[in-house]
Amino acid sequence: MVPKIAMIGGGSWATAIIKMLSDNLSEKEIFWWMRNEVAIDHIKKFKHNPHYLSSVEIKFTESNISSDINAIVKQADFVILNVPAAFLKETLTSVTSADLRGKKIISAIKGIVPEDNLIIGEFLHEKYDVPFEDILVVSGPCHAEEVALEKLSYLTIACTEIKTANVFASFLNTRYIKTNVSDDIFGTEYAAVLKNIYAVASGICHGIGYGDNFQAVLISNAIREIKRFVDAVHPINRDIMESAYLGDLLVTAYSQFSRNRTFGNMVGKGYTVKSAQLEMNMIAEGYYAAKCMHIKNSAYNVDMPISKAVHNILYENRSPQIEMKLLAERLN
Repeated sequence: MVPKIAMIGGGSWATAIIKMLSDNLSEKEIFWWMRNEVAIDHIKKFKHNPHYLSSVEIKFTESNISSDINAIVKQADFVILNVPAAFLKETLTSVTSADLRGKKIISAIKGIVPEDNLIIGEFLHEKYDVPFEDILVVSGPCHAEEVALEKLSYLTIACTEIKTANVFASFLNTRYIKTNVSDDIFGTEYAAVLKNIYAVASGICHGIGYGDNFQAVLISNAIREIKRFVDAVHPINRDIMESAYLGDLLVTAYSQFSRNRTFGNMVGKGYTVKSAQLEMNMIAEGYYAAKCMHIKNSAYNVDMPISKAVHNILYENRSPQIEMKLLAERLN
């Protein structure tokens, strides 16, 4: 039986994963949901996404792309969720627990659901009764723009059932994508959320004039914050230096393609949060994550000075210069 894989989302990362799936040689059928009807018509006619990674050729059956999410989900064995976390609840409004029953649900979101303050796996489990063994997480240092250029990249596929992780990983392997597997669905998801906050911090520091020396200290402290938090939330044996944790943090904090670093840089240069968001016209997950993790950590009381500083700047209207100066006194 040919496996059927559905992509939910129409942005750059969704388009990049569609490219991986299409370039992968294993037998499969790909389906794609996106909200924008104009974009769907464009893809059917011209074979590329007009708004994201427009150089990527879309190479699968025209009839398999639709704005009817229920029709797309119904046909799938694997459902990849790839919309901004802030819009996930809205996207899944018409989808029920029964619609997802028996399917493998993959989070490629790297965000946290606002208001609920749940990572995607927890959200699926609590709101849609998806068993944890049917939830997978895609993580790792892998910017969509470099996938479009077919630059060698690495992904980690996490699932409590390693056999399931290996099956899904086999759909993504190409000559430019290498995959690893993990059983740490909680640690990889929380690390993916937190690294966006630290990328915002990195951008803020760059915007107000801190140099590379300080950035190195900032990020070395950030990986320790990640370790303290994920060990508190889900204490298992993990190597925080693996690419799903440290590697993803590094690329998000330093890369020219990082929207979270770009957002932070604008805030550091004096943009208001709202004006930075409007000018970017893209979602910086670290903005939402900073508030959600601030609330989440109230239950754990983990020492997280960098995350707290970003929250204070974005939500308490604190001066980036003053807040980062105070933070600098705490780092080592």
